[in-house]
Amino acid sequence: MASKQPTAMAEAANQDGFAAATERFRRELLAHCYRMVGSAHDAEDLVQETYLRAWRSYAGYEGRASIRTWLYKIATNVCLTAMEPRRNRVLPSDLTGPHEGPDRPPSQLAPGEVSWLEPLPDRWITPATDDPAAAVVARETLRLALIASLQHLPARQRAILVLREVLAFSAAETAEILGTTTAAVKSGLQRARARLDELEPEPEDLLEPTDQRARALLDGYIAAFERSDAGLLEHVLRTDATLEATPFRDWQAGRVNCIHLLDTYVLGTPGDWQMIPTTANGQPAAAVYHRDPDSAVRAHGIVVLAPTPTGISRVIEFHDPALVATFGFPEVLAAH
Repeated sequence: MASKQPTAMAEAANQDGFAAATERFRRELLAHCYRMVGSAHDAEDLVQETYLRAWRSYAGYEGRASIRTWLYKIATNVCLTAMEPRRNRVLPSDLTGPHEGPDRPPSQLAPGEVSWLEPLPDRWITPATDDPAAAVVARETLRLALIASLQHLPARQRAILVLREVLAFSAAETAEILGTTTAAVKSGLQRARARLDELEPEPEDLLEPTDQRARALLDGYIAAFERSDAGLLEHVLRTDATLEATPFRDWQAGRVNCIHLLDTYVLGTPGDWQMIPTTANGQPAAAVYHRDPDSAVRAHGIVVLAPTPTGISRVIEFHDPALVATFGFPEVLAAH
């Protein structure tokens, strides 16, 4: 009887070869899937599916395209298939204009009524490089405003724009990845660019999260909550700042309105809130905790800030306790 050992050894060698050839692309593929679907958890699942499909077909990989292009072809088509039955992910500002009616608590949407955009932990996709310029580019292409805008594009236009403008694939490479023609790629890119210009004609020039000014703004925002001091928000929010929070439909425009809502319905008393600084989508962020009636300080969500040289222009809080664990923080903070 023939020994099975050579087959096992060949399979092990194949596994080693596959890992050596593909594993270095995992972080950038995760960023790609996130740009496509707007959810950190979904992106993680889609990357797993990408690697499973790639492993199954690795023996037939013939090198006609680079291993990177081959992986992006698999990942992009995995994303497009997954997106077909799903709603696009949105923010409250994608649903309606800012709240301008009588003063009242924000109205919460029922679970499942919409699919909310999710923030992405920077630590998941930080490039394995010492090149600061590459890190800046990676952060800029993952900022929340861009990700939110991408969700308004039809799926294939979204893929074309990301592949061409973010990842710098050629029109021919993009056509190969999507199984279409270069003419279709060029036409789709033109339409996608025009739509993005309508959504955000002048993208904001945000401070890098490593900038001392950005950290000072984050520290000021955290202090306002932890001290329950609405006056501190005067020093960090721009006059035209906006405030939105999932899963609430209503959102606020203008510093006065933002501070009024927070002071009236959110800030509570000193010690009700605690926050831990972090970064998300290339922006300053914080893991948010709230003190329960039993005095336990429990995970509440993630807040992401848009810092500019003149103050915070946009605050988005994602009220989902599970996101705190996604960012690597505990569900409950120890008493202190």
